[in-house]
Amino acid sequence: MRLEGSLPGRDNAKRLRQQMTPPEIALWLALRANAEGLRFRKQHAAGPYALDFYCAPARLAIEVDGEAHNHGNRPQRDATRDAWLVAQNIRTLHYPAREMLANLDDVVRQITYIALQRRTIIES
Repeated sequence: MRLEGSLPGRDNAKRLRQQMTPPEIALWLALRANAEGLRFRKQHAAGPYALDFYCAPARLAIEVDGEAHNHGNRPQRDATRDAWLVAQNIRTLHYPAREMLANLDDVVRQITYIALQRRTIIES
C-alpha cells in the first residue's frame, strides 16, 4: 500500500524540505549514505501530515523533535499523527534534535537496524 499525501500535506512537505533544521540536515546526509542501501525520503507527505523522514519498504517514519514539540498543542498533534500512522501500519521513531548533534552515528545505527528488521517482516 502506497502512502499518499493530501494536497495540503504535499504543499507543507515541499515547504519543509526547503526549511530543514541543522539536526534534520545532519540526519538526512547520514541516512542517504547508509551502507545497507535503504532509501529514505525527507519531508514525505503522508495524508495530511509531513513526515521528517520515511523509509517506504520498512514502513518506518523518523521524526526529529525540536523544543517546539514539547509546547502548546504540539504533543497532542504529534500523538494524533502517530495514531494515524499506526493505523496505516507505519512505525514512528522519535529522536530529540539534540541527539542528531551529540550521537548521530548511534541514531543512524538504530534507525538502520529497525528499518532492516521491519523490511524483512513486511517482505515475508
